[in-house]
Amino acid sequence: MVNNINIFLVIGLIGQGFFSTRFIVQWIASEKAKKSIIPFSFWIFSLLGSVFLLAYAIYRRDIVFILGQAPNVLIYSRNIYLIKKKKK
Repeated sequence: MVNNINIFLVIGLIGQGFFSTRFIVQWIASEKAKKSIIPFSFWIFSLLGSVFLLAYAIYRRDIVFILGQAPNVLIYSRNIYLIKKKKK
């Protein structure tokens, strides 16, 4: 049981790390461009953060957290798809 708790704690922390990194990436890109920019990596970090946080929320059986993260996985995946489709 202790190993599962540690594994999912790490998964939750990694997810939060990805999610936080996306804001840093967006801020740096915007500062360089001197205007608001949302780089592709923002969406990648958003998706990774949401997937990891959703896994952690499911493990914790936290319905509020699950409902908060589940739609994000779909939204971020769709944004990535639309960006990739536009580039083709």
